[in-house]
Amino acid sequence: MVNRRQFALGATAGTAALGAIALGSALTPARATTAKALASNPPEATRQLANWIVHSAWRDVPRSARDEAVRSMFNWVGCCLGGARHETTDRAMAALTEFSGKPQATILGRSESMDIMHAALLNGITSHVLDYDDTHLATIIHPAGPVASAILALGERLGTNGAEFTHAFVLGVEAECRIGLAIYPSHYERGFHITGTAGVFGAAAAAGKLLHLNEQQMIWALGIAATQSAGLKEMFGTMCKAFHPGSAGQNGLRAALLASKNYTSSNAALEAPEGFMFTYSDEQDFAKITDGLGSTWEVEKNSYKPFSCGIVTHPIIDGCIQLRDENGLAPDMISRVSLRVNPLVIKLTGKKTPRTGLEAKFSIFYISAAAIVKGAAGPNQFTDDAVQDPEVTALREKVEATVDEDVSEEEAFVSIMLVDGTVLEKHIEHAIGSVQRPLTKEHLEFKFSDQAATTLPGSQIEDVMALCWEIQSLNQVAEIAKSTVPTRSG
Repeated sequence: MVNRRQFALGATAGTAALGAIALGSALTPARATTAKALASNPPEATRQLANWIVHSAWRDVPRSARDEAVRSMFNWVGCCLGGARHETTDRAMAALTEFSGKPQATILGRSESMDIMHAALLNGITSHVLDYDDTHLATIIHPAGPVASAILALGERLGTNGAEFTHAFVLGVEAECRIGLAIYPSHYERGFHITGTAGVFGAAAAAGKLLHLNEQQMIWALGIAATQSAGLKEMFGTMCKAFHPGSAGQNGLRAALLASKNYTSSNAALEAPEGFMFTYSDEQDFAKITDGLGSTWEVEKNSYKPFSCGIVTHPIIDGCIQLRDENGLAPDMISRVSLRVNPLVIKLTGKKTPRTGLEAKFSIFYISAAAIVKGAAGPNQFTDDAVQDPEVTALREKVEATVDEDVSEEEAFVSIMLVDGTVLEKHIEHAIGSVQRPLTKEHLEFKFSDQAATTLPGSQIEDVMALCWEIQSLNQVAEIAKSTVPTRSG
């Protein structure tokens, strides 16, 4: 049993490149640089990626990647159940239900079904609204949200089996994370929420695999996805943050469906001078999309959150809870909390006085105080009521944060000065839940059941978890979706 404290181209790409170079003097300096960069890189990234996805066979996916895909799916279903009754979900359902077509796919953890496009959107929202989903630390993409949301809805409609589903899931994660790696961190620093912008490619690739698209159709699917790529970091702290993976799943599914009927797009959506890579980022590394396809697997680099907030805050939370538990700290014993962190922490979570639970996820000052006072940073610490807790609010005012360029995104230094002058310190190199300190199966099950308890009775939760662990052998992946429909109200 896990202790709550421990947890808590119309033409070819080549032609496009030559055309851009031929413009020469008509190009701005920046555009000329773009054309030169394109000419020096293989102008076939979209085609190479599409070709690999189409020809990938299940037998080519190693056991390690398959197993991590199962862990990722297990975690995703739990997050969907945890967010199924969130106010964000309720408002989206209220706004969109009357516009849904025939009920074709399940909204996990709810009695309602919707058409597959709306189901993809809603399940993507529920999976992310608690900020508890998986994270590919090299890009900060939450991979499962867009991909699983798209292909579970489609899989219900098609009668897809578990092996086919898991294979498509692995390929979708590979596509979105490789594209993310090729533009990170510049893309993210420009203000894009990369889960939304890169996730749409993963959803399109995975859905396209289930639809058995040919190479040309897959190229078109990636292109249709590219022109729908969206998500702004300005939305952090609002309901729109959870909308991003849902929208990416829905848009990626739409891209694959359109491509299956030969709806065309550019053949070089990723690498063209005015395509995704050059438009959305100041830096491009095409090799990260194409090199090692089929020999390295990004899903194996996935991590799972023990805390329901942004991954950059996890080392701080880990350090605060460790110091609290090791020293039996109470709020009135503390005179100051000092943090030394990577610049990204303040950039993303620098809100001093959050007013709502969603805003609190982006306040390292609140998060640190809550971790010390409550010994946890789970969904219960990010409600509107929790933000107003007087003990947490008082301690929040004693938290100070210093930016240090030499501190990596994965580490943090926490120092707590007591009223008697004692200074307690903790350096976290890698937080619990990271690739270096992964959550165990028991951790994941505790997290799953803790979230699902808001929606399902205990016996039903056990059944859903068992199906998730056995996903690869299921005759129909729809079994998982249907098993989450509540058997009782409330």
